[in-house]
Amino acid sequence: MGLMRGMARTAVVAGTATAVSNRVSRRQANRWAEKDQQQADAAYEEQAPQQQEAPPPPPPPPQAPAETDMLTQLRQLGELRSAGVLTEEEFAAQKAKILGS
Repeated sequence: MGLMRGMARTAVVAGTATAVSNRVSRRQANRWAEKDQQQADAAYEEQAPQQQEAPPPPPPPPQAPAETDMLTQLRQLGELRSAGVLTEEEFAAQKAKILGS
């Protein structure tokens, strides 16, 4: 019995030592991988400004004059008044708002 107990104890100790060793090795490998990734990221960031940047987007097209917009709004108001959606007072108030008076 003593021999079996000794062998079992040795097996348990050896198995535990192997598991701990594997865990330490994995943890160290992960740390090295993170360090390598950080170095690669830093090297990429140093090179990035040297690359040509994309040209700026073209300027937006000029907007139509405000008069055209005001005329369109006045026409729409007139159509709403003709259709009976707006009263004369509402039409006059909106017209004054559009014309800025």
